[in-house]
Amino acid sequence: FNPNGKTLASASEDRTIRLWESATGQAKTLSGHSDWVNSVAFSSDGKILASASGDKTIRLWEVATGQPLGQVLNGHSSSVNSVIFSPDDKILASASGDRIIRLWEVATGQAKILSGHSSSVNSVIFSPDGKILASASLDNTIRLWEVATGQAKTLSGHSNSVNSVMFSPDGKTLTSASDDRTIRLWEVATGQALGQPFSEHSGRVNSVAFSPDGKTLASGSQDNTVKLWDVNPESWAKKACAIVNRNFNYQEWQKYMGNRPHEKTCQTYPKTL
Repeated sequence: FNPNGKTLASASEDRTIRLWESATGQAKTLSGHSDWVNSVAFSSDGKILASASGDKTIRLWEVATGQPLGQVLNGHSSSVNSVIFSPDDKILASASGDRIIRLWEVATGQAKILSGHSSSVNSVIFSPDGKILASASLDNTIRLWEVATGQAKTLSGHSNSVNSVMFSPDGKTLTSASDDRTIRLWEVATGQALGQPFSEHSGRVNSVAFSPDGKTLASGSQDNTVKLWDVNPESWAKKACAIVNRNFNYQEWQKYMGNRPHEKTCQTYPKTL
């Protein structure tokens, strides 16, 4: 959806993009790619749409008219799998099967290369403040890139391809979805895993998304289900107290709650009888 929710963009194997009016269901078709369209992303003001394709290119479109905007962005040597605007719309990030991430200056079309993954990059997403880019790869890892410097921190834990990553609304937590059928939560500041993997899906997990308040996580899987997960740390602490009826020690708190300040769990959240 665009930021005001009035327009929905869809990408298809038929090589086209459609812009749908949410209220009426009417659509206009954007044509130009010569292979599957894998990903679309709106700018923060909703005026520009970017599209990524198996034809190795990225295109920019004027949403109001459906017309191409500026030059086609060429540079990747394989299918472009994911595309996303930075929060200030100055940078467009693209991820490709060529193992490379490119940071394009929207105004000029010039690009900076981020390399480090050893296999196809499936997904990229900017943190809410635009300072960090997260990438998910077929090499089973996630990388957190400092946009300004290109320096990266690697997050390892999945045992198969990582398909999707998403920041929480406050930017403090990252979630990831994998072919290993699990979802993980990561503390962005440290790169450490939060709690244990969510492992109730029976097929690969393709996509994850936070609710606007950051307390619920949705996951979509090849097992034909969508699951909603409680990812509110306060709720976790309350449930933990109800189960074990004692406070977490410091080591347990770090394992399940990350670097949040250590609290007396049951004192904060007394067990209800």
